[in-house]
Amino acid sequence: MTKKTTQRGRILWADDEIDLLKPHILFLEERDYDVTPVHSGEDALHAVKNGDFSLVLLDEMMDGMDGLRALQEIKAVNPALPIIMITKNEEEWLMNEAIAADIAGYLTKPVNPSQIFMACKSTLERARIRSDKAASRYLEVFQDLSQRVDMANDLETWIAIYHELTDWDIEFDNHRDLSLGQLLSEQHLTANQRFGQLVVTQYRDWLDGGAGPVFSHQVLDNFVAPHLKAGQRVVFLVVDCLRLDQWKAMRKLLQESFAIEDEVHVSILPTATPYSRNAIFSGLLPDELPRRYPDIWGDMWKSETSLNQFESKFLEDYLKRSDLGATQMKYFKIITADQGQRLLARLPEYGSVQLLALVVNFVDLLAHHRAESDVIKELLPDESGYRATICSWLEKSWMRELLEDISRWENTLVVITSDHGSIQVDKPARILGDRQTSSGVRYKYGRNLKSPEKGGLTIKRPADYHLPAEDVTTNYIIARDRNFFVFPTEYHRYVKRFEGSFQHGGISLEEMIVPVATLRSRNV
Repeated sequence: MTKKTTQRGRILWADDEIDLLKPHILFLEERDYDVTPVHSGEDALHAVKNGDFSLVLLDEMMDGMDGLRALQEIKAVNPALPIIMITKNEEEWLMNEAIAADIAGYLTKPVNPSQIFMACKSTLERARIRSDKAASRYLEVFQDLSQRVDMANDLETWIAIYHELTDWDIEFDNHRDLSLGQLLSEQHLTANQRFGQLVVTQYRDWLDGGAGPVFSHQVLDNFVAPHLKAGQRVVFLVVDCLRLDQWKAMRKLLQESFAIEDEVHVSILPTATPYSRNAIFSGLLPDELPRRYPDIWGDMWKSETSLNQFESKFLEDYLKRSDLGATQMKYFKIITADQGQRLLARLPEYGSVQLLALVVNFVDLLAHHRAESDVIKELLPDESGYRATICSWLEKSWMRELLEDISRWENTLVVITSDHGSIQVDKPARILGDRQTSSGVRYKYGRNLKSPEKGGLTIKRPADYHLPAEDVTTNYIIARDRNFFVFPTEYHRYVKRFEGSFQHGGISLEEMIVPVATLRSRNV
């Protein structure tokens, strides 16, 4: 009789009393597993070397080569082959040895057929079952989420929608074979189109309304100052260009050392460092800076690269205005890994500082360099790759070690946030301006700017949006959806350079809705 083709996997079962386990084997075969029984560790090793198996069930106590030795030998031949050890021995040392050898499961005799079946199913089919379940759950909520996107007309609702979309992003990262990724991507696109339309019509009201979500210039008031006034030390960590979905992917690396409370704030427009980060550190909107700091504003306005050189001064002045002038404060901007390592080495010197403010540029630099490097494009092919790369960096970086050290400080909170996010752009929009026009890809300011293609929000009166202006001819254009601005000169060269890159400065959920996390140590 021809044996039916199995769809669930080939199992190798090694036990010196394998003949007594015939009912268990039949139970598995009835459920469409192909089971090969052997009587010893030596036979199991020979079978692995000469056959293709999905899973090994391995008895720990066998004559000749015992289970532990067989486990090690099999792993040497095929490290990826999952092995479930079955034993009468309940001693912890044996469990430790088996776990150290990277077993997939551990069962204690006597075992019944259902236990074996469950262990095999969990090991071989867990990923598929979870993927199927995730797909089913997403399809169940897809229509409801689409309706909420169509109906959303206030910022709080959009924040809730974006939280849900980013949760699905993280879920789908665990199931890369799901065909629903494109559907989720299209839902992101539709959401950003609707959100962008609402921002164009309501942003001014949101910014001037007072109530509602926290904006960039209100971050210190809401997330830092209250802790300082309560007598706690605060490490304020601003990771430039960190998005909400990226933070959600990162946070699992910190959960062992910290209890984490997640919130968000909304980046002001343009969602770019010279505006949003200055607003964070000064507690002021951009048009207040030239009035409050006329002496340095001229230097700031001369060059976009100079606009963030006064963050430490802004922070000191904020503390004075907030009745926190006596607060001991240190500020560091970390651009390179060497700078991070030097700060880590000197960290004990700052253990008594009441406010340690850090700006970390890695995520932003990664986005910028992607447009210039084919190697980085391979690492960051899409949103999921971007999240994975950032997590890999954090796992091995000086920043994680620094946070682990800080987790042992008493009476200390860590507040992690960003100034803005980024979005992957794919739609070029021509823009007209003179030689003095700013260089941003997602936003421009200058004299009498014009965009023949409707790619964003045109701001003719910057003061209405709390933005600075050099003179009455200054205006801004801010991109929305996935548009990016390109001058007609050398149009195709710049389209090729920036298409598919991650940019910021514009209007999107990814750029505007920014994480704020308060971390409380579990280690003190």
